Amino acid sequence: MGIREEYRNKYRVKIGFVPTRRETYSDTAFRLDKAAQTKQKVEECLRRMQVDYVNIDFLNEEGLLYRSRDAERVAEYFRKEKVDAIFIAHVNFGCEEAVGRLASMMKKPVLLWAVRDDAPEPEGYRFRDAQCGIFASSKVLSRFGIPFTYLTNCFTEDEKFGKGIRDFLAAAGVAKTFDSPRIGQISVRPAAFWSVKCNEAELLERFGVEVVPITLVEMQKRYQNILQKKDQTFREEMERILSKAQAECVGQQAMESICAMKLAILGWAQEENLMAAATQCWAPFTQISGIAPCYLMGDCTDDGFPIACENDIHGALTAIMAMGANGASEPPFFADLTGRHPEDDNAELLWHCGVFPPGLANEKGVTIGCHQGKGFKGAGQFELKQGDITLLRFDSLRGDYKLLFGEGSTTQGPYSKGTYVWAKFHDWPEWERKFVCGPYIHHCTGVYGSFAHIFREAVKYLKGVEADPVYPTDAQLMERWK
Repeated sequence: MGIREEYRNKYRVKIGFVPTRRETYSDTAFRLDKAAQTKQKVEECLRRMQVDYVNIDFLNEEGLLYRSRDAERVAEYFRKEKVDAIFIAHVNFGCEEAVGRLASMMKKPVLLWAVRDDAPEPEGYRFRDAQCGIFASSKVLSRFGIPFTYLTNCFTEDEKFGKGIRDFLAAAGVAKTFDSPRIGQISVRPAAFWSVKCNEAELLERFGVEVVPITLVEMQKRYQNILQKKDQTFREEMERILSKAQAECVGQQAMESICAMKLAILGWAQEENLMAAATQCWAPFTQISGIAPCYLMGDCTDDGFPIACENDIHGALTAIMAMGANGASEPPFFADLTGRHPEDDNAELLWHCGVFPPGLANEKGVTIGCHQGKGFKGAGQFELKQGDITLLRFDSLRGDYKLLFGEGSTTQGPYSKGTYVWAKFHDWPEWERKFVCGPYIHHCTGVYGSFAHIFREAVKYLKGVEADPVYPTDAQLMERWK
């Protein structure tokens, strides 16, 4: 079924497309027809890629930025259109002062590109000097202290052009998740989990992250009200849940409790405009509902609303960063780093009690069973599919925030209760040392695909967060952007 549209919409990135030219022009230098042709080619590419964008055709007859004083009008228009990032395309030399002023006013991720210059005419005339202009604009952006992503000088027909746009959209998607997100907190952390403590005030002050709490008493009232009514929404959700999993072993009563609690959480999340949540998932939760919350947490994540275990707020933030990178095309999974593979020193068990999204299960399918430690009904029992994965973890210690990330691939290993997958890495002991030496804990987020270079680029837009790549190395990741 996939991620629901209402959640996917939160991760869509809207681009403000800004083609720029030099103000002066003639038949032998900075020709307008050449600039207009390039603008048209770029927009054709954006439409073909189904990129959500707005241009600046309102500004003048050409739809090109070439005067510094027009930067304010463009910024005002982009704010009205709620753009998430800016694509500045040098269709000839461009206007460096307008570029710098616009980017400084918008404070959004910037993609900087210049079309590759044509060969000089036989008479020696050059009609663009676009590459020269991007050297000027990049210096101005750096002087303003504005981070930007550079798409290597190329033609619009080059494969790297489309790839560069897609990668920038992914990096901008990660940055968008940190634009004042609201994260739900259901009750308090389990007493034994000191490792998941976070500084709520610091998250607000430095990143605009709002933590929105709710007590279990309040959640219980919502849950009981839904369970009592069992209206049409409840019946439709029950059908949706049962279409994903085998649930005979837990029975009708437990399934109704799973459905009611899921709707209670999602209803609260919608009212509060939350991106994700972290929840108390131990004894008090099971006491108010009679079930383990594991499967419903994974099913919420499957729909596009990630829920992290043990009230791990940093874990919830990591999850939305993962969804920003893949545009919410697929859910992430929240895992414990659990144990080394018995036969492979570079493989590790990624596991949790039963909270992985059912949409990521392998061909053997999904079963809802009992929590292996506490015996309560309502924990997922399945193995994830095979494929390339990226692991990441956002965390801090004494005010220093880091984002750990790297790539691996799933592999075969022994059966385990709960939800799990074995994964193989280039050098697992290096990963292990990173997690042990900090500032990380045993929780991480996995997402299918190769996104390490996306997180490496995205960090420049997360002011105050340090990139901490494991593998590929930093130098290898930068190669992907060339």
